[in-house]
Amino acid sequence: MASVDIGIDLGTASIIITMGNKGIVLNEPSVVAYNKKTNQIVAVGEEAYKMIGRTPEYIVAVRPLTDGVISDHQMTESMINEFILKVSGKQLIRPRIVLCVPSLITDVESRAVVEAARNAGSRKVYLIQEPIAAILGAGYDISEPCGRMVVDIGGGTTDIAVVSLNGIVRSTSLKLAGNKLDEAIIRYVSDKYRILIGEKTAELAKKSITNVFNPDGNKKMFVKGRNLIKGLPEKVEISDIDVFNAIKDLIFEIIDAVKGVLESTPPELVGDIYNSGIILTGGGAMIGGLDKLISKMTGVPCIVANDPILCVAKGTGIAFKMLDKLLDGFQCISLYNY
Repeated sequence: MASVDIGIDLGTASIIITMGNKGIVLNEPSVVAYNKKTNQIVAVGEEAYKMIGRTPEYIVAVRPLTDGVISDHQMTESMINEFILKVSGKQLIRPRIVLCVPSLITDVESRAVVEAARNAGSRKVYLIQEPIAAILGAGYDISEPCGRMVVDIGGGTTDIAVVSLNGIVRSTSLKLAGNKLDEAIIRYVSDKYRILIGEKTAELAKKSITNVFNPDGNKKMFVKGRNLIKGLPEKVEISDIDVFNAIKDLIFEIIDAVKGVLESTPPELVGDIYNSGIILTGGGAMIGGLDKLISKMTGVPCIVANDPILCVAKGTGIAFKMLDKLLDGFQCISLYNY
């Protein structure tokens, strides 16, 4: 991987960049803050994330990606450009860039990603499907005729795939992941306690006290928000049972999708997966008890990868060494005349 090769995990919740032999050089939220009066970017990444819910009316902090795809092209382009400049400095010659995309992305959605990267200054753009990048970043050899299953739960999408011989055998992609879980927690607390909490508070509760395998009410935390009846600030204590009740339907939907992929996988590969286990990657892999629940519901061992949040980004760096081998799930955009 040359010094000007850049790998980007362009996630709904965060953007992670690898560069040359340096490994991970940036890991920041996918948030852009801009001034509506001047149409200028105020901040990107961590600085913009701190502004969510705290800005005056004329400054807006937005996530330019929704459900794993670009919803605001101009803001995404500005964000990518700012991050590339941040990690490379002003003197970088035009880099090759590999970008991760969900496994079932449409041509229109992939075109938007490619254009954003090209306008940010790349000389050549590659797309790699997230399951391929995730399993490479988790440290597995996918060149052998051996089935491996990966479940990558990000911020906007959950990608599930069975991989063998450098290609995807079966896959599906759900527009259901971390952000949807946060929204479910907000709704549940609003309905049960009549308190409206913010996005960041819901995310903190998800990370801190979630237990989807055997919630017993022992994990608790206080959340603060606005009382919907009085209109005044208030705090309430919630437990892991509350969080489980809020997100259980979504979690079981993910597990049903895992079962669906297993059911359509050739039997020889299912035998391989039973031996090697299901690999969990992405931020959602760290949801308390999720690996145990998936194992119980499918009867297949489930393993959380090391540094699951960084797996996809690491995989983009590894992919540059395998340009001639990854014939499926990895595309040089010049071949498609974009």
